[in-house]
Amino acid sequence: MPSDQTLSHPAAMLQQARRIVVKVGSSLVTNEGRGLDEQAIGEWCRQLAALRAEGREVIMVSSGAVAEGMKRLGWQTRPRELNELQAAAAVGQMGLAQMYETKLRENGLASAQVLLTHADLADRERYLNGRSTLVTLLELGVLPVINENDTVVNDEIKFGDNDTLGALVANLVEADLLVILTDQKGLFSADPRKQADATLVAVGQAGDPALEAMAGGAGSAVGTGGMLTKILAAKRAAGSGASTVIAWGREPDALLRLVQGEVVGTVLVAPTQKLQARKQWMKDHLKLHGSVVVDAGAAAMLQQGGKSLLPIGMTEVQGEFRRGEVIAVRNPEGVEIARGLANYSSYEARQLCRKPSSQFEALLGYSAEPEMVHRDNMVLSR
Repeated sequence: MPSDQTLSHPAAMLQQARRIVVKVGSSLVTNEGRGLDEQAIGEWCRQLAALRAEGREVIMVSSGAVAEGMKRLGWQTRPRELNELQAAAAVGQMGLAQMYETKLRENGLASAQVLLTHADLADRERYLNGRSTLVTLLELGVLPVINENDTVVNDEIKFGDNDTLGALVANLVEADLLVILTDQKGLFSADPRKQADATLVAVGQAGDPALEAMAGGAGSAVGTGGMLTKILAAKRAAGSGASTVIAWGREPDALLRLVQGEVVGTVLVAPTQKLQARKQWMKDHLKLHGSVVVDAGAAAMLQQGGKSLLPIGMTEVQGEFRRGEVIAVRNPEGVEIARGLANYSSYEARQLCRKPSSQFEALLGYSAEPEMVHRDNMVLSR
């Protein structure tokens, strides 16, 4: 649980955030549907570049593809048919990616476009692949710009989808902070458009049921998200230890002021710290699908050195599992010393036992990760 001090003074948490996911709503990106807001996007990109210069890692999740597509196609009202929504997204995505690439490059940042669906994050193997790609991009100093792959989803393009996507990305990369930039100042105790005495909630705890009761419906005709989806996104992000900020997207230097410790908009503090959340997730919520036995040297490296598990240190593979499933790591006595996400299937792992990474391609026909279980995807059991 966050301390009373963190809830009343979250400055340290904001200042210490190293990996940040920023989600921007479509009404901001497209200036209420009038077309991509070049000035606003340029302003956010300037702030993102400043955060990157401070050594922080930043990912942008941007709405706006459907709204920009509607504008380019000359449509005045948001279509209801799925195929038309998908067509609008395909048209709009071209302009959206071009605008971000241009503005980030003007600020000295390389960018990458990443299109995801919820199915990508529900499948363990695709989840691992997505995480690996995003982390690699961050290590290379590239800023990923993420949107839902609206043209291929076989479900309705859902209410508040990119708020949820922002939270899922925060879970995926284990972000410290999710910042949701919107066309409202933050969460109010009641709808300020209807109740003059409504007050801004400056700080709260993510997942607090009282917050959901305060949140109203959608406020814009352009996008699909309302305040409730943002509150639920904060709850989801907190599952991996990420706190959430809901702030007005046109607030001057909002991102820069946040990381200096200033409370801008509404700050929803995660009830569990990132490391604790990960340990709980790995230990309590995932079924073990098999295990690998390691030699004494590898066991010591894992337990004392905080290293990844390399196949050269493995002596045996037990059970059947696929890439991305959770396995146990056992010492020579058979005692579980760690668990984590397997980078290789049990079939592949058996071929890699006692082998250096230089032989992986010859053995498997391809070469993926050098580790059987990366330390970022592992939790020690004792």
